[in-house]
Amino acid sequence: MAVLNVNIDHVATIRQARRADEPDPAWAAVECELAGANGITVHLRQDRRHINDRDVRVLRETVACKLNLEMSMADPIVKIAEQVVPDQVTLVPENRAELTTEGGLDCVRYKRRLLKVVKRMHKKGIAVSAFITADRDQIAASAETGCDAVELHTGMYANARTENTAKKQVLHLMAGRDFALENGLIVHAGHGLTYRNIAPVARIEGVCEFNIGHSIVSRAILVGMRRATREMIELIDKYGPHEV
Repeated sequence: MAVLNVNIDHVATIRQARRADEPDPAWAAVECELAGANGITVHLRQDRRHINDRDVRVLRETVACKLNLEMSMADPIVKIAEQVVPDQVTLVPENRAELTTEGGLDCVRYKRRLLKVVKRMHKKGIAVSAFITADRDQIAASAETGCDAVELHTGMYANARTENTAKKQVLHLMAGRDFALENGLIVHAGHGLTYRNIAPVARIEGVCEFNIGHSIVSRAILVGMRRATREMIELIDKYGPHEV
């Protein structure tokens, strides 16, 4: 059965809109954990547009469940990960002009750099996941460089305009899952997932972890972080595969 990691970046986005000290992402993390979240995800961007260094340090000291640090392979960020030692890092591409992460990490193109970063993380005992499209060459490169897991990019599914296109994207994700498992990788999924579209992806067997942020934080503005997190967990449990 898959579990939920809540991405709390946009709690910090609200704080940074006024450059104030609230809401603190650490408060949100506590609420997520109390709701039953398996992990907390934050993206420390090079421009620090939302999560900052202090947030990452405080979360490392206070999060009792899994702390997943999304990050680029830029050396200053890699050094921070080595210092903070999160439970897991998820390596993502990063374009300073983007609103959110666009596309997956090109593990084929940056294979040599990826290999070095994976080795540095493993030396610190940090698990490594690569955020990639569900393509065989990207999955193979992730496995060959020593990644422990891959997070399959669900954005193309989430942005599908027709039911038929969405179904094709689910099949593509399933094929990616199969190839990842064959290559000894743990399979995660995320990007663009909401309360309205989670069901078909939650049904995919073998996906053990979802990273979801914007939809949960948006819902939390209306009902609170704990309830918003709990509602997403309930949907994943409801639609996910169940052992007989």
